[in-house]
Amino acid sequence: MPFPDIAEVARRSGVPASTLRFYEERRLIASVGRKGLRRQFDASVYERLALITLARAAGFSLNEIANVFSPTGRVHIDRALLSAKADELDRSIVRIRAMRDGLRHAAVCRAPSHFECPTFRKLLAAAAAGAIRVPESRTRKSARNVSKAGKRKS
Repeated sequence: MPFPDIAEVARRSGVPASTLRFYEERRLIASVGRKGLRRQFDASVYERLALITLARAAGFSLNEIANVFSPTGRVHIDRALLSAKADELDRSIVRIRAMRDGLRHAAVCRAPSHFECPTFRKLLAAAAAGAIRVPESRTRKSARNVSKAGKRKS
């Protein structure tokens, strides 16, 4: 069976070719050669991409994911790291549920103004105290989008 090329891997995995090239630069995946200008991959790349996707969805950084792969290609998943990430997700779930409940309350609150609603005031106090934070990936995207929008106007 021939090795799938980058276009085939992108199509079957749903991972854009640009991301595949980036993952290869980061040594998360490796091509086995080229056919013309197109990188070719071993069929095991699909499982590796699935593992990367799962880890990213769980909130692992690319550096943490890279540590899972040994130079020989073997996978070693640190169980303590998995447990710590699960604990982190538990804390996030509690925080997000509290945020959701507060927003739902504020949406139907009978107070004349949101600023007169005790529940909304608690959310504001939590934000002011730093208990509510914007995920880093969103702040970077927002900054880039604002920057791009500003450049277009010039």
